[in-house]
Amino acid sequence: MSTAFTSNDILNAIASASKTLGERKEEINRLNVFPVPDGDTGTNMSLTIESVVSNLSQLPIGASGADIRKAITTGALMGARGNSGVITSQILRGLCEGGPVGDPFDTAFINAAFQRAQEVAFQAVRKPVEGTILTVLRDVAAAATNAAKEGLTTEDALESLVDEAYRSVQRTPDLLPVLKENGVVDAGGFGLAILLDAFTSALLGKEGELTDMLSQIRSTAPVVAIEQVNDWEGSQYRYCNEFLVDSDSLDKDEALEFLSTMGDCELCVGEVPKFKVHVHSNTPDKVLAYFLERGQISEVFIHNMQLQSAERTHKLEEETQQEIKPLGFVAVAAGDGNAEILRSLGVDEVVSGGQTMNPSTKDLLDAVNKVPAEKVIILPNNSNIIMAAQSAAELSEIPCAVVPTKSIPQAFSALFVIDVDASLETNVEEMTEALAEVKTGEITTAIKDSHDAHGNPIGVGDVIGIADGSIEAVGSEVEAVALKLLEVMEAEDADTCTLLAGEDFSDDQLEALAEAIEEAFPDIEIDSHRGGQPLYPLILSVE
Repeated sequence: MSTAFTSNDILNAIASASKTLGERKEEINRLNVFPVPDGDTGTNMSLTIESVVSNLSQLPIGASGADIRKAITTGALMGARGNSGVITSQILRGLCEGGPVGDPFDTAFINAAFQRAQEVAFQAVRKPVEGTILTVLRDVAAAATNAAKEGLTTEDALESLVDEAYRSVQRTPDLLPVLKENGVVDAGGFGLAILLDAFTSALLGKEGELTDMLSQIRSTAPVVAIEQVNDWEGSQYRYCNEFLVDSDSLDKDEALEFLSTMGDCELCVGEVPKFKVHVHSNTPDKVLAYFLERGQISEVFIHNMQLQSAERTHKLEEETQQEIKPLGFVAVAAGDGNAEILRSLGVDEVVSGGQTMNPSTKDLLDAVNKVPAEKVIILPNNSNIIMAAQSAAELSEIPCAVVPTKSIPQAFSALFVIDVDASLETNVEEMTEALAEVKTGEITTAIKDSHDAHGNPIGVGDVIGIADGSIEAVGSEVEAVALKLLEVMEAEDADTCTLLAGEDFSDDQLEALAEAIEEAFPDIEIDSHRGGQPLYPLILSVE
């Protein structure tokens, strides 16, 4: 007979799974060899699930199933980072959509949830690759169907899904050759198996008595509706006071009565031992003294509403005076130099991020909302950020689109063909066409043993040259690898070579490299800049 699981059981299992995934993210990262040995899948998946838990922690205790599902899907989407994070968010969305609201958490519910998760996740990826997280998800969904057909209990069904997840992960090297070449399993699939395993273990109590992790998260930041100060003028009280109170004896009714004598907009919410207090008053010292006699206070914020109102008015005036452009731009870049160049080419908001730290959908959406324009184009500048950018564009309240740039040099070329008088669709089309003229190379250091595109061995610490996603050059020095990479990129037929020096690539090294390129390719024009990007000593392009 199956156990009846409550919503709180499930929420705590999600929180426990997030904690486990965070603890093992580096283990997942080390498996990351496809398409290059960079290693961020575990980090991206962990950040996505952490956002879910954070969102859930803001729900009131006893929230409805519909509110819980919404918190999961919103938290996952807004916190999604990189392809692995976005796909994970879609899996979670499907799981929430699949099981009918109000139905018991049983084998039939689990089957419906995973069928929908498979459908949603596969729809999110234009060209699914076998041997990845999607393969593992599909196999788990098939196991859920078998569990339902066989009439397994909820506990047995969940355990069968975990077993199949790990078996599927073990099969990924047979489906994706690069995994077999490097002697690893798929990182994203392994992350999904760990997540499912940790959730199941927590839900079934395999690790002993569980701590109410979600309640702990809630207790650190109680959710309270604080009245927004829209206009200080005319109020008889100047200071907005808010703080937390820890007390085993505080009487809320008495506290509210006292606060009413101190000012207005008084609030005292929460339950023993955590309370949140808010009041507008001219005597914050008396307010604090009262509560200090009855408990401990923390996170004290006292705002001068008069000054606050003046700042707000000033900002509103600035926003009103700011010209609304027909077309604005958001771009992703790592390095102060790259950001400066993008701004000089017309980019309004530069979001920090790159290969090892992908901005979330929310980061990109926040940037879009800051742009004073009627329409906005996002330049992700990394293949691992394109899906998050597309999600941000879909969520934007103003017309927004994505030009799928995979590198900073591609963004430069795309920005050169802008026509602010043309439509959003025309600009996206022409900017996308401009990308075809750019060949991009990146030089970095391998973090694990691997092989290049031709089967040649790569050792930890080797300098590797990546041409449009393919490892084409390996060596011990940046200059030699760069010259070899340029040969592969057919620099002899190009007019211009752009060099972006990373934070660890000195000016002397950059100058010496430029001279070497001019000697090897005398007809090419060199355009050198300090990009300042981390981990990649050099980004280069030819067109």
